[in-house]
Amino acid sequence: MNSTTSSASASKETAGFGHMLLPVLTAAIFLSAALLFAVQPMFTKMVLPRLGGAPQVWSVAMVFFQAALLAGYGYAHLLTRFAPGRKSVLIHLAVMIAASLTLPLSIASGWGRPPEVGEAFWLLGLFAVSIGLPFFALAANSPLLQAWFARTDHPSAKDPYFLYAASNVGSFLALIAYPLAIEPLIQLTDQTRWWTVGFFVLILLIAACGYLLWHAPSHTEAATTTDEPQDTAAPTWLDAAKWMGLAAVPSGLLIAVTANISTDVAAVPLLWVVPLALYLLTFVIVFSRRPILPHTFVVAVQPVFIIGLVAVWILEPDWVWIKTIVAMIGLHLIVFFVCTLMCHGELAKRRPAARHLTAFYMWMSAGGMVGGIAAGLMAPYTFNWIAEYPILIALAVLCRPGAGLPKARWEQALFFGAIAAAVLALAAFRYFGLEIDNTTHHWVVAGLLFVTVLFWNDPLPFAAIIAFILLANHEITEISGAKTVRSFFGVVKISETSDGRFRLLAHGTTLHGGQQIRDNDGNPITGRPKPTMYYYDGSAMAQILDAARSHKKPIRYAVIGLGTGSLACRAEPGDTVHYYEIDPIMIRIARDPENFNFLSECGPVPITLGDARLTLAEAPDSSYDAIIVDAFNSDAIPIHLLTREAMEIYLKKLSPTGIVAIHVSNRHLELASVVTGIASANGMVARLNEGADVVENDADYIFLGTIVVAARKDEDFGPIAQSQFWELQEPDPKQWVWTDDYSNIIGSLVRKLKE
Repeated sequence: MNSTTSSASASKETAGFGHMLLPVLTAAIFLSAALLFAVQPMFTKMVLPRLGGAPQVWSVAMVFFQAALLAGYGYAHLLTRFAPGRKSVLIHLAVMIAASLTLPLSIASGWGRPPEVGEAFWLLGLFAVSIGLPFFALAANSPLLQAWFARTDHPSAKDPYFLYAASNVGSFLALIAYPLAIEPLIQLTDQTRWWTVGFFVLILLIAACGYLLWHAPSHTEAATTTDEPQDTAAPTWLDAAKWMGLAAVPSGLLIAVTANISTDVAAVPLLWVVPLALYLLTFVIVFSRRPILPHTFVVAVQPVFIIGLVAVWILEPDWVWIKTIVAMIGLHLIVFFVCTLMCHGELAKRRPAARHLTAFYMWMSAGGMVGGIAAGLMAPYTFNWIAEYPILIALAVLCRPGAGLPKARWEQALFFGAIAAAVLALAAFRYFGLEIDNTTHHWVVAGLLFVTVLFWNDPLPFAAIIAFILLANHEITEISGAKTVRSFFGVVKISETSDGRFRLLAHGTTLHGGQQIRDNDGNPITGRPKPTMYYYDGSAMAQILDAARSHKKPIRYAVIGLGTGSLACRAEPGDTVHYYEIDPIMIRIARDPENFNFLSECGPVPITLGDARLTLAEAPDSSYDAIIVDAFNSDAIPIHLLTREAMEIYLKKLSPTGIVAIHVSNRHLELASVVTGIASANGMVARLNEGADVVENDADYIFLGTIVVAARKDEDFGPIAQSQFWELQEPDPKQWVWTDDYSNIIGSLVRKLKE
């Protein structure tokens, strides 16, 4: 009687442990995923100023995160295989506690300025030393906890993949919360403290999971008595290759689309986390028990979205709404989401039985790392333009079910013949230097897009046509004779105008300098070059230097952002100009007189390599009578140069009557009010010039610009203060001042759209 009562009591106790297990385990997985993905934008934002706010920083960071994720998944797989049961719980708790000793998060000491070459590998090292162990420990949690759960006799343990969806919900919510709530409301130092608190709470949750698993009913036997057949075939190498391929394409596409949308706006957490959040959302959908979007539907609509993107991208329809940066970003993200959802849907269809769960996650993570390395590390050194993006779009088509050669021989002959003809035609086009007008170009593209409809359900020919359109479009639109160079900091192109009068420098999609090399009769221009673009005689930039000279002569002025070096030729006898530039490629281009001869004719000019926030801070105080900030890459803005703390550095380096000028011309963002705010926060006054005193002349490359100047007193502006074209600015009390801990890109976008 007593034995029966004791047995019943023990049974109730173990049943209670079993009921508590799933909620506690789900909470641990959720919190772990939230910490894992909150740290990514948080720590990358810490590192961003070291490399000038370049969009490539996030691409390389993603490679590190994917590699660390693979390491964590591999560790989980080996741990469950060679130290199952209670040993794995104890070992992993030890790893988590060891990782906690490195907290709170910070940039490791000894990692100051990046090297002149190999920035990406330096950045990987910085991430590994600074946050490698905590990230590795977090990465292992999701597969490890799921594997532990799968070895219990819980009714849901037969198919634990729903916990992967729960993990990605935590990741998704953390990513969305970061730019919308965490970043604008909590300072970085406080973010790291709260993150540390969350890490210790997670250790307690994992310990609780271990305790419950230890006492879960039939835990030991469950590993061998599950309803799952023990003769389930182990995954083959072919299975692993398919998992890797289906994971690699969306992972590479994630990096490529993020770089694409960041290049023309800013390298900021908002534009990082939205693609990553969509990427994670696809996992939530495909691994849920009842997906809200059926996989067959996603497969069916993917070609529609790809054709739509290609049409808008190349044909450039004259629709006002589609020409806004918000609409274009939205279109790229929608297509990215659909392609990723399709690939991950195919991945979910091929998931193995629960006993092979950790191997599946490990190979899937390996594929993600391969895709990340290809797009984030290899592509910048392989292509001189962002070729990986269209290539990955075509590869996403090949991930559709049914990819393969046409079955009929005549279809195969037609397919390969069409490819050969297209390649030969493109080669002839480039070899003979042929040109094609926009109308003909657009009609050809439209015709090819129509042909893709004939291959709607044939992934291989469909992908081949899409790839050809996108790659050929680049070849056709590429200016004949242009020199293109790609570095960690972006794509730089040197070209000449069709009439041969001007040589131009473009960074990304934006012109950043130019020089007239021939007169109107085609004769070469020699001697001291005449500045153009925003630096011509009488321009706002010229007026700023004249204002500085109204207090003293000669003057010393600093320029942040080299470009072609045009402002060197605005110096008068006795003046000293000092450039600060982060990209060694730009320095080589500007110093080569075969490209531009501003520096060779108007020099010698000292150039300091490195991020201006770091290098300018080392200059003696009161060094310069004017500081000109003209450092935007494409239309992407280095936010760390537009903060209250940055303006404080500029102010320290100015002479008593010195002037700071910031060039904020931008197609997508309103930034004049931002500069006004950071100037006011430092007790300075600001004035704005939008080029109203000159007539823009595109033919001679005379452009209007938006320039904001700041000084300690209005009298320091000299003649500028008396000009009707330099309007005195007042800070907007409703607009928060940008700091190293706060910026509002959405607000700048909205203000620009209202204009």
